Amino acid sequence: MTMSESAQTAPPSYFQVKLELAELIGRLDEGMSLPPERRLAAQLGTSRTTLRKALAELAAEGVLRRTQGSGNFVAPPKVVRVRQLTSLTDDLEAEGLQPVSVVLSLEAVRADKTVAAHLEVRPGQRIHRLSRLRIVESEPLAIEVAHLPGPLPKLAENLAEKGSLYATLRDCYDRGVTSVEDTVETALATPDQAELLEIGTGQPLLLFHRTGRDRDGRVVEWTRSVYRGDRFRFVARA
Repeated sequence: MTMSESAQTAPPSYFQVKLELAELIGRLDEGMSLPPERRLAAQLGTSRTTLRKALAELAAEGVLRRTQGSGNFVAPPKVVRVRQLTSLTDDLEAEGLQPVSVVLSLEAVRADKTVAAHLEVRPGQRIHRLSRLRIVESEPLAIEVAHLPGPLPKLAENLAEKGSLYATLRDCYDRGVTSVEDTVETALATPDQAELLEIGTGQPLLLFHRTGRDRDGRVVEWTRSVYRGDRFRFVARA
């Protein structure tokens, strides 16, 4: 290999710093702070510019929490979401966590062509659109926008009583979800999403589209959800 080829394949300089930081973090407990950046850069023998790039990547991956004016702290483990025929509420409660839902909006709207195609209804048909902010341990973690076909009288009251959307659909409207199809991709937080999720604009998100069907194969929901990439990881089980 020539010198030029070696230079082309060598990892960026910050990557080694990132590895050393990860090793350091692995020896610390959750919530502990790292040394100040100036001292940390000297300790690792690197520039503060290179150090900050490595810190930024570790923060985006959920290893660190960066607080303006306070420093860098070891982040808690990511919340695990096991996507099965259950709701986010059910899944998180199974993890011993107590989720909170803040209803951002609940309105009857007419389905546009895209929504109608996912719900398998006619364009222009009236549906319910439910937007919620999902919070765990006082931290915003996800924004969910559910599109729900068919008449759903007193949906707001029933949802407030049940807490879980799936439990509401099953118990109040006999629309239990028996099969789902999920697609997942990555996205970057828009300014509006970043404000709700308390992250920076452009931070990585996990974007999920879910189509849920009842026992007769009818679409019960089409939901578009964004999750903070630094706080969630997903486990799929067959």
